[in-house]
This record gives sequence, structure tokens and C-alpha cells, in this order.
Amino acid sequence: MIAERVVSPEHVGLSASRLQRIDSVVQSFIDRGTIAGAVTLVTRHGQVAHCTAHGAMDLASGRPMQTDTVFRLASMTKPVIAVAILMVLEEGKLLLTEPVSEYLPAFKDLQVQVPNPPSAPWTRTSLAPGEYHLVPAQREITIKDLLTHTSGLGSATIGPAAAASMELMSARDHDATLATAVPRMARVPLSFQPGSAWEYSPAFGFDVLAHLVEVISGQTIDVFLQQRLFEPLGMRDTFFHVPAERLSRVATAYERGPDGLRPGTPGGVLALSTDPSSRYNSGGGGLAGTADDYARFGLLLAAGGRLEGGERLLGRRTVALMASNHIGDLPWDRPVSDLRGYRFGLGVRVLDDPAAASTLAARGTFGWAGAFGTNSWIDPAEEMVGIMLIQRMPDQTDTTLRHLFPRIQTAAYQAIDD
Repeated sequence: MIAERVVSPEHVGLSASRLQRIDSVVQSFIDRGTIAGAVTLVTRHGQVAHCTAHGAMDLASGRPMQTDTVFRLASMTKPVIAVAILMVLEEGKLLLTEPVSEYLPAFKDLQVQVPNPPSAPWTRTSLAPGEYHLVPAQREITIKDLLTHTSGLGSATIGPAAAASMELMSARDHDATLATAVPRMARVPLSFQPGSAWEYSPAFGFDVLAHLVEVISGQTIDVFLQQRLFEPLGMRDTFFHVPAERLSRVATAYERGPDGLRPGTPGGVLALSTDPSSRYNSGGGGLAGTADDYARFGLLLAAGGRLEGGERLLGRRTVALMASNHIGDLPWDRPVSDLRGYRFGLGVRVLDDPAAASTLAARGTFGWAGAFGTNSWIDPAEEMVGIMLIQRMPDQTDTTLRHLFPRIQTAAYQAIDD
């Protein structure tokens, strides 16, 4: 385990005493009842300088958090799927600019929902104001559209596109796989013309990407990742479905009730990783894993795609492409996080303006978060990787919870002492 190889912070240019401020920050959020516990991990120059378990993984039993506790990673799955796509790209088996329909014919001739225009009282029209109608997509969605959340697939929150997404998700049977479910996603209208906007696709976009890897490689996405990424990296505790014998290591997911934290009940895609009988490997949010494992993934990217022992899993220029701004000046925002100063790359946010973001991280830092409050960053300039794993049920109203990750990140950077 990486946790067994923690070096002196001073060995990698960090102050041990200042790095302990991470512990103080996390403990303050435990004391105020915002979280039950956490695992935090910081690496620099390819070595682990901080790996600490805080609080409890289960409050009722009093079980303390462990550094090998398993967490539902949710959307932290997306950067992993992006790397899988980039691996296939490097083999010359696809281009990011290709239409998705090149490999999945069901995604040809998609429809787009458009709000009905206002009409004068004397105008005869069948388009009711405030509702939507469908028009043909002006172009096909591309692989890059899916990677950058600019496809409009599965991202709508209103209108027929949102209704169709909800219907499809609720109708998915327990035996569904990516192969059976993804083609049906092509029936869902897009929420805007491809490439014209940024709107987060929680599941569909990266589920389609995961199935693309399956179609092109001839392997299911779990087997592909196990052979091409998890085994080479030594990621032994990362799964789409946690085996039954390891479920006892999964942290309880909590929600905030009137009397404090209480166990929550993950649903939909967010429940799949703790269902050993499920066959659905969600690229949008299906993985569960440990801080140790995700740090190995982060270290690979921080090192430009090369393993510690020298083997290369991804090209240096490919990692740079992943962490570049791919959405230009398209407006983007999310109500659950503050993304000022950031742009979006291939499956990851990318820091473009540290001053606008009010962060100590260097320009070019990238990473992504998950619905249960998990978060990560990879800083090539400072050769730093940071992981924060907690388990809070999705709650857009809890502004206090949103302050935890940036405070941990600040505590890590202020410890730089070289």
C-alpha cells in the first residue's frame, strides 16, 4: 500500500508541521457534524507525504476510518474512463473528432429539444409557449463532445429530454449491461445543439464512452480497465461492484438530518458499486475504491503517463491533451461547486486562472469530484496529487460541505517549503 510508504514531508519540500493543518481542517468539519470521517492523501514529486484516516467510517458501530476504507467514487470514475478512451486513441483505433455513430449506429440522426418561441395572440401556432419541440441535430455528436459535456446527451434538467432520461433510468432492469442500455440512450433528445453549450451529463455521456471502449476493444469495460490500468498500477481495491467479502470495508454514506448525520440510501447509478449482483458498469459514476488506489491513478497522470518503474501507459502529450481547455469560452457553471477560474478538458476540470479561482494550485492543475463529496487534484507543475474521500449523500443545499475540499487543498499548498 502507498500508505505504508509515506515519506517525511521535508523530503519532498513540504513542512511537516504546516501539513498537519489538513488534519485540523478535517477535524473541524467532523466536530461540527458535517462529515463522519475522511481519508486525505497528498503526494509530491511522486512520493506520499500525507495519508491520514480521520473520524469514523460508521458512526453507529463506532468503527474508525481506515486508510484502506472503500468509498463510492461516483463521478471520479469519469477521468478513469477518459484515460481508457485515450488509450484506444493512442492505438489509432478512434479519433476524438469522429461521430459516436461510427461505432454505435443508434446515435445517428439524433433529435434536439428546443423551447417554443413566444407568439403573438393573433398568431395561429401549435407550439404552446413554455414548452418544447424537437428538431434534428445540426451535426452528429462526437466522442470529444461526450468527453467535454458538450453533447447535450443526458444532461437536461427540464423538458422532454429530462423526462426521457428519467424514464430510461427508471426502466432499466437489474440485468442491464452497457451493451443493452447504451443504444436506448440514443432515443433521448439532446438538450442543445452539439458543441453549442456545456452542460454536465451525470451518467449517459460517460456510459456511452465506456461502451465505446467495449465495442472497439472487444472487452467489457471492467476487464479492459483491470488489464490495462488497474493491474499495472497496483489498484487492488477499485471495482465497479465491490465483492461481497469486501463490503464491510465500505464507508457508510451519510445525509444531514434535523438531528445531525444519519445513514443515507444511495439510489440509481450511485447504488450499483455496492451491489455485487449488478452487471451494469457505469462509466459515469460506477467505481468504488480507496484513496491508495486513486492516488496511484493520479500519480500516473502527474508523471505524464509513466509508471514509477518506467513503463509507459499513456503518452506524455496525451496527458497534456487531457488537461487542456477543450471548451474555449463556453459559459459553464455548476450549482454544487465553485468553478470560477476553471475550464474543462477531457473528463476533468482544468485550472486556467488561479487568481479567479482563489486557489494556491498552479495553472494547469486538473481533476474531478464525485457526488458523495469525494474530490481530487493533479498538479503537474508542483508534481502534487491530492485526494479527499468522504461519504455524504448528494446535497446541493449544504454550502458548508463545499468549503471542505478547497480548505484541504489550501492546507496542502501552504505547506510547500522549498
